Amino acid sequence: MHWDYPNPFTLPASPRADDIDGLNHTNNAVYVQWCEKIGWAHSEACGLSLMDYQRLDRAMAIRRGEYDYLLPTVLGDELTLATWVSGSDGKMTLERRFQLIRNRDRATIMRGRWDLVCIELSSGRVRRLPPEFCQVYLAAMIRPVPGS
Repeated sequence: MHWDYPNPFTLPASPRADDIDGLNHTNNAVYVQWCEKIGWAHSEACGLSLMDYQRLDRAMAIRRGEYDYLLPTVLGDELTLATWVSGSDGKMTLERRFQLIRNRDRATIMRGRWDLVCIELSSGRVRRLPPEFCQVYLAAMIRPVPGS
């Protein structure tokens, strides 16, 4: 696979019958759901679960989501979705990137980006990243490749 960034966290994906829209393609909302699924899976693999978010009274909330739908997918396509933590101000925000590749021809189907902000669950207010978030997410953040 030709990934946009090194060392992706990946999950397999494949459209089901109820994911297909009236144009016989995977509905765009399905890609958004897949991004949510892999975002949580990556967070858990790094060591932060929903239970940790609740215990800490903090969460990373999507402030902005962007998706570039480059090619359609159809029922039965085998896909691989990747994600990376790609940036942070080290205080309150994170950036997460996504790339979806069709396995048979290695074509990039979709790219996405989330701008995330740390919130206090009990109030919904923006708060600083707790130390646990910094330890996990900043350690997982991709580093620029020299010369790129």
